[in-house]
Amino acid sequence: MGCGLRKLEDPEDSSPGKIYSTLKRPQVETKTETVYDYVLLDFSLEGSRPTVQYVSSLAELPQALQPYYTQGYVLAALHPIILSVGRTRSLPFSLLYRAVLARPRLNQQTASMCHSVPALRVEEWPLPGDSLTGEIVRALIDRVNNSAREGVRFVGSVLQQVSVLSNGSQLHSPKRGCRSPPLSPPRTPPGDRELEDTVAYSPDMRLLVFFHSWAPGCAPLESLACQYHQGALSMRVSRKGQVVSALEADWLELTAAYYRRGWSLVDSFVYWDTPKGEPVPRSLEGLFVYEEKSTAPPANDTIVVEQWTVIEGSSVKTDYGPLLHTLAEFGWLLTCVLPTPIIRHDSDGNLATKQVVFLQRPVRSQAAAQHRNQVLPVHCDVSSRSVSGAALRQELSPVAGGIGGFPAFGAPSSMSHLEEGCFDQEEGKAEVTCM
Repeated sequence: MGCGLRKLEDPEDSSPGKIYSTLKRPQVETKTETVYDYVLLDFSLEGSRPTVQYVSSLAELPQALQPYYTQGYVLAALHPIILSVGRTRSLPFSLLYRAVLARPRLNQQTASMCHSVPALRVEEWPLPGDSLTGEIVRALIDRVNNSAREGVRFVGSVLQQVSVLSNGSQLHSPKRGCRSPPLSPPRTPPGDRELEDTVAYSPDMRLLVFFHSWAPGCAPLESLACQYHQGALSMRVSRKGQVVSALEADWLELTAAYYRRGWSLVDSFVYWDTPKGEPVPRSLEGLFVYEEKSTAPPANDTIVVEQWTVIEGSSVKTDYGPLLHTLAEFGWLLTCVLPTPIIRHDSDGNLATKQVVFLQRPVRSQAAAQHRNQVLPVHCDVSSRSVSGAALRQELSPVAGGIGGFPAFGAPSSMSHLEEGCFDQEEGKAEVTCM
């Protein structure tokens, strides 16, 4: 089932991205009983900007997000925007993070549910060694399950390299399931170079793990006794030296069996870097983390978006926000964002990076779910006609506004360019296969 892979290339394309789905466009745009509101917030560990809030550590996020939790929002995904994997030095904005918050749109029925909004809590788990391995990730999932037995719900994780200075202070560097290159010492003014020479650095890998917890008796039934499972994640890649420059994955094939069970994709780990001395592989492996609820939810349909995020100046110019808001009107819930180390510059010199966004929605009925379990993968005809990259970038431009001074994004019809029956945002290509 899902999308066929074309020959892997490394095109210097400027297209905003590609969309894959288990449904055709008319089904994707079918209204459901649930509509979501999203808030996209950016945080930095190196200083505040007009559209970015400063936090000294991501451990401060529960406090920073509390005003949104009081309005019924909860953290749906957290990810670094830039990954400097395989590079000899960190890129600008390497300490920039995106938090996506979601809530069912308030109405007479959902207004009475605000008492069940959880509290966000974070735990810091030290890791052995300087990289993540499959064995370590499986042990982490076991630990997550042990915590879930106490009534909490796993939200996601962020891997950080923390360098402890001899004076006791810490430096933070974002990683995401990858081997860690050396962390360069911070730049110091000329008058402080003597101090720089006397400071020792001791790098340490830590995983910040986020959970939702409820007051006794307030947790919704579906959040009790959740279990978490690993799923395969593999992709083909091309490189320029040690740097990953392009990737291909059959996202629908990788996730279909788990979505049919009604599980939710909540986190991902990819082993991006190659250990020194080993051949550079043409494929990369990792693990998805899925949540199984204690109740018996229906199977899920899914949408996967490969999206370019463009940073102009000190803020995000173009990203998956507008499309996310459009899909929210049809009941699509974002559950995971996979950042990648694919980084380029656009024609204006702005930094651009590719991210993979995963959304899900319950199938329309159990009968439909049973039917989908019996369907074999087939290819559908795809028109090669597509909206131009420039037109789509204009359509996906951010709109100012939001809560608490943060920007909000919106687009009245971010999907109006999509062909009937299939999704393809990449200009002039016909490569998407559908159910």
